[in-house]
Amino acid sequence: MRAVLAWKETFREQCVYDLAFKPDGSQLIIAAGLRVLVYDASDGALIQPLKGHKDIVYCVAYAKDGKRFASGSADKSIIIWTSKLEGILKYTHNDSIQCVAYNPVTHQLASCSSGDFGLWSPEQKSVNKHKVSSKITCCGWTNDGQYLALGMMNGVVSIRNKNGEEKVKIERPGGSSSPIWSIAWNPSKLPNNRIFCPPNMKLRLFSIKNSEAFYCFPSQEARKVDCMDEHNDILAVADWGQKLSFYQLSGKQIGKDRTLTYDPCCVSYFSRGEYIVMGGSDKQASLYTRDGVRLGTIGEQNAWVWTCRVRPDTNFVVLGCQDGTVACYQLIFSTVHGLYKDRYAYRDSMTDVIVQHLITEQKVRIKCRELVKKIAIYRNRLAIQLPEKILIYELFSDDSSDMKYHIKEKICRKFECNLLVVCSQHIILCQEKRLQCLSFTSVREKEWVMESLIRYIKVIGGPPGREGLLVGLKNGAILKIFVDNPFPITLLKLSTSVRCLDMSASRNKLAVVDEHNTLLVYDINSKELLFQEPNANSVAWNTQCEDMLCFSGNGYLNIKASNFPVHQQKMQGFMVGYNGSKIFCLHIYLMSAVEVPQSAPMYQYLERKMFKEAYQIACLGVTDSDWRDLATEALEGLDFDTAKKERKKRGENDNELFLADVYAYQGKFHEAAKLYKRTGHESRALSMYTDLRMFEYAKDFVGATDPKSSRILMTKQADWAKSSKEPRAAAEMYLSAGEHLKAIDIIGEHGWADMLIDIARKLDKAEREPLAKCALHFKRLKHHGYASETYSKMGDLKALVHLHVETRHWEEAFSLVEKHTQFKYDVFVPYAQWLAENDRFEEAQKAFHKAGRQNEAVKVLEQLTHNAVVENRFNDAGYYYWMLSMQCLDIARGDEEQRDEMLKKFERFQHLAELYHVYRSIQRYTDEPFSSHMPETLFNICRFLLNNLTKNIPAGISKVNTLYALAKQSRKLGAYKLARYSYEKLQELHIPSRFHESIELGNLIIRSKPFHDNEVRMMCYRCSTNNPLLNNQGSVCINCRQPFIYSASSYEVLPLVQFYLEEGIIDEEALSLIDLEVPHIDQRDLQAMRMDDGLDDAEEDPFTAKMSFEQGGSNFVPVKVNRSVLRSMSRRDVLIKRWPRPLKWEYFRSLLPDVLLTFYPGQLLMFHSEDYELLVLQHNCCPYCRRPIDEPN
Repeated sequence: MRAVLAWKETFREQCVYDLAFKPDGSQLIIAAGLRVLVYDASDGALIQPLKGHKDIVYCVAYAKDGKRFASGSADKSIIIWTSKLEGILKYTHNDSIQCVAYNPVTHQLASCSSGDFGLWSPEQKSVNKHKVSSKITCCGWTNDGQYLALGMMNGVVSIRNKNGEEKVKIERPGGSSSPIWSIAWNPSKLPNNRIFCPPNMKLRLFSIKNSEAFYCFPSQEARKVDCMDEHNDILAVADWGQKLSFYQLSGKQIGKDRTLTYDPCCVSYFSRGEYIVMGGSDKQASLYTRDGVRLGTIGEQNAWVWTCRVRPDTNFVVLGCQDGTVACYQLIFSTVHGLYKDRYAYRDSMTDVIVQHLITEQKVRIKCRELVKKIAIYRNRLAIQLPEKILIYELFSDDSSDMKYHIKEKICRKFECNLLVVCSQHIILCQEKRLQCLSFTSVREKEWVMESLIRYIKVIGGPPGREGLLVGLKNGAILKIFVDNPFPITLLKLSTSVRCLDMSASRNKLAVVDEHNTLLVYDINSKELLFQEPNANSVAWNTQCEDMLCFSGNGYLNIKASNFPVHQQKMQGFMVGYNGSKIFCLHIYLMSAVEVPQSAPMYQYLERKMFKEAYQIACLGVTDSDWRDLATEALEGLDFDTAKKERKKRGENDNELFLADVYAYQGKFHEAAKLYKRTGHESRALSMYTDLRMFEYAKDFVGATDPKSSRILMTKQADWAKSSKEPRAAAEMYLSAGEHLKAIDIIGEHGWADMLIDIARKLDKAEREPLAKCALHFKRLKHHGYASETYSKMGDLKALVHLHVETRHWEEAFSLVEKHTQFKYDVFVPYAQWLAENDRFEEAQKAFHKAGRQNEAVKVLEQLTHNAVVENRFNDAGYYYWMLSMQCLDIARGDEEQRDEMLKKFERFQHLAELYHVYRSIQRYTDEPFSSHMPETLFNICRFLLNNLTKNIPAGISKVNTLYALAKQSRKLGAYKLARYSYEKLQELHIPSRFHESIELGNLIIRSKPFHDNEVRMMCYRCSTNNPLLNNQGSVCINCRQPFIYSASSYEVLPLVQFYLEEGIIDEEALSLIDLEVPHIDQRDLQAMRMDDGLDDAEEDPFTAKMSFEQGGSNFVPVKVNRSVLRSMSRRDVLIKRWPRPLKWEYFRSLLPDVLLTFYPGQLLMFHSEDYELLVLQHNCCPYCRRPIDEPN
């Protein structure tokens, strides 16, 4: 561990009593003198000083959410500040404030003074205060915010709940002579020491306690193992009896007191609880493990360290001193580790050592309970250097997978060294230029002094007690030292410093990485430079292969065999070892074994015909196909020894079979065939002849007795003919051999349709796969008839339907659907999509409807409607909205779940259809020079539209155009008051420039006219009330609220009143009652209005009765009729809209029977008879649904 000063600030003659970090670590709050100072935590720049206290500020604390912080002072006050550095609240105690702490969960603030402590929350109006028997010096909340610990001058720690009630009382042995000066809860929520054990691994876990103790168990599943009984809530307590102690929440002490050599003033945990920082009267801050083991000094100061805090989620520590110094240090934790072949030992939590087997992934933890300074591992030895001793561990057995270590020796001496190496019987200490060799009994046996600093040292093996060391110096010298020889041997002398080095397995080659990141490989005997490679930071030879090494650098792993080109692959970290096919890589603190395929170097050797070397590489690990390639290449190169080794490795020991292969490669084919036949491998002989295109010899070898082999031979000959670009001959041979699929593929590829149809007609209908292939080729060749014939032969109706659809033969598809309705969806959906792609959207909508795809049908209509509105085709928009409404009605009829929603949409779309239909006339009038409508018709249309636009105006409909048309027609018809109103309304709207002049002129002209409407009236036929020409309540009577019924052509109000049937009368009964013959009733009597009060007569006409008094209310009272009234009605006076289910029929009665009305049943529209006749002459179809008038409904 190394501490580097990041920044420093000094406040003269002011003690820094407390520090607090913002939870995100961006700001540091400092209590210095009378002020609260806010600093940038990254560079120590002052952000803002905060004034508010009148005396020294003793304490500060930040809330967990980072929105507010608090400060406490000797002026007995607490100030709450926001993260924007604004004071928002202040409250006081009776004594000076000693400490404050925010609850990490609820943001409840605890403030402690000399005589009491208070609990305050933002939702509280007052502070809950509780008296205490001694001065409080420090406080802290548990991680879950349920309990508050108070440290007191009398040596007592009081643990209280959120209401201030004492739950646990911890009395320290020293009492008031050892005041509690600082406490802190460990923020970690997991047990301290856990090891992850992979599934199906045998885990041995060793905890060193009282010299040695062991236990082990097998792991059947992945699990985490606790190494000691830890608890979530652990309280660290530091008192001025110079003791550090740890307690559980229950008050039970964990372990023994840790003795300090100073009076502690502050205790602070790292964010994850792995380390503790403490400072005090020793004028320095020290780093401890969470168990209280001292690890080292962070920073020495000139005065007492009064406070210390760790920046959240970082390794930065800030100290506050009595002389006003604030210093920020960055802690750098170096990796302490050692590697020998597949065993890797590394330091964990500063005091533990974990040994990992890189192949089996087994791990063992050794708890040293002191700072681990150095680690060395070699064969069955493990050396661990602690501050005052070196421990030598040994494996229990020679088993390569054994992970059970025990202490062999202890060297109880303090050593200062840069590097540590362990051998079988010695340890080697390296201190700058000096190497010392010590026995395990601490006897110094040898010492070597080098001419330069030692940069690298490694044990390269040897007999026990006579191991060799490889040493690299800063001046470029590379030495070999034997531990039993006092004289080092110089191997090489480079011009640059050595960074990393390794020696090959046979000790003949040396690989060196210099300080320029260049890899240099030398022949040790001749001192010749064999090759060099750039961009290397570490290097290792393969321990099982002399000529293979790997090196890492620039994010790549490089593997080099002999002097062949380098094979690269990406890798994070750097490699530290190479054993067989595994490369050991270290990334940050994680060591992993990477399995590297050896195929690439093996093929490099094969290209050079170096078969023995390729065999050595293959033994490290290659695939089965790589082994076969090696045997084949060896045979072709006549290296029979290597080929034979490969065969034996695969378990083939038949010498005659091997000799047959040799004869084959030597060109003695007939001798090879005889041996193949003798060893029972006739297939190899056949393959040999066919591979050599010796088909005649192959036929002689097979003979006429084996039809299966003859067929195989014929197939292979066909294969050869195909590869020789003789496809017709190949196809015929395949047909002869019964290989119909291959023959069909060749014929289909070359487009020989006549030949293909002959095969299809000859094949049995049970041979579905060849027939299906024929059909596919016919489709590809666009022979629709042949494909159809083939599918029909197979009886595959679904494929036949898809064929018709794909080839756009819709008539055939439709005729097939008529016979087989289950394919309706498969035909009509693609047909609709095809129509849509060809801009035939209306037909596409109908096709979707036929296919039962209502949602797609609605989507097409919605898109058509939207396009029509955008393109100002309002007649089409009205038609599409009518179609949408009928589509919704169809869905409502078939789907009860969507019925209510669809009926609402039906009403809305019907309404929009009518609005767009009538607006088309206004749009033509304003945009085109001539109009086919009479002024009265346009006048009525404008009024109808404006009366229906009282709420929302649909897209595309212009209120300006409507008012403009209404103003002009009103002026023509003498409705001057309405015209003036229209011009005034136009002034409130945005008017297109083309209307400006006309509107301004019309506005002037209308002001010269009288302010009334000449003979223009709109009467309600139910209550005989004259209604205004424009009604902001809509198209209803202002008196009786009766909706007006309009002619679908001239939009005049028709003399119709809608009536409703009483409950219990169904439509069929009502229709039969109305159809009964009734005595002639004088129409004048029917229309007579009686103003007397005689309304009790049960037989009185309800239409006339309702007219005899004024309603005038806001609610509409409909006309309801009983059976007797229905009998009294004449059929010619009643019009019925017979809506399809689930809609109800609508009944209307004409109050002016002399007025001739016509009802169009196709769209359920009503007209004046002369309007209807004109419509038939003009269009011969319904204006809404576009259905011809004479077409049956």
